[in-house]
Amino acid sequence: MSKPNLRVRPKSKTGLVHDVTPASAGWTYVGFALHKLAEGEVAGGEAGDRELCLVLVSGKARISVDGVDFGEIGERMSPFEGAPWAVYVPMGSEWVADTTTALELAVCAAPGGGDYKAKVIPPGTHPRLTRGKGANIRHVYNIMPEDDNSAHSLLVVEVITPQGNTSSYPPHKHDQDNLPHESLLEETYFHRLNPPQGFAFQRVYTDDRSLDEALAIEDGDVTLVPKGYHPVATTAGYDLYYLNVMAGPKRVWKFHNAPEHEWLLK
Repeated sequence: MSKPNLRVRPKSKTGLVHDVTPASAGWTYVGFALHKLAEGEVAGGEAGDRELCLVLVSGKARISVDGVDFGEIGERMSPFEGAPWAVYVPMGSEWVADTTTALELAVCAAPGGGDYKAKVIPPGTHPRLTRGKGANIRHVYNIMPEDDNSAHSLLVVEVITPQGNTSSYPPHKHDQDNLPHESLLEETYFHRLNPPQGFAFQRVYTDDRSLDEALAIEDGDVTLVPKGYHPVATTAGYDLYYLNVMAGPKRVWKFHNAPEHEWLLK
């Protein structure tokens, strides 16, 4: 039986750097793409039967959806410089991004539905949260949380984990459609490191260890989490950013902690 390939390397330095689809990931719900563009370049696409969240990881662009111009958005030139700008694109819509600086644009995708409207999600729409204590502290920027009533299935969040700290920890999972106890959500992590030559570690594993992969993460990698626990650890000197996309049969984030590590929460 072949080992799963849960770490996806960038396929190029510019242009369409990542293009994770349900077909390529071997799952049902989540898609993730990343465009790296120079000033003056254009990206765009059609949502089709998916809904999208365009996240400006770094840089600025004029973004329009179905011909409606939302103007120039974006302010940070690095994902480590504060909260993100984003745009929600409903199913059946077309989007265009005209870059006004160098741009890293993430396209987060999940099955569409309902009657949701295109909109800009500016920084500060949701407050920055700090989770954990000691070496487990990390800073969270929700972009599309479950309580925003803005999407059919997409959940999108950014996390900054300071050097030497752990994140998505104590280990938790969300791979059972068993509400109210646990929700089934596929998940991608898009990782960036500061400074970029650093590395981090992520483990994806199940209780029975039928899946148990330890991944060395470098700047620009994507981790696929089809099931199981998925903690992340940074190394000294290097802060870690990641952008999470989650989706499943219900737009609810309800996770189950690994029982042997729950003592860390007490």
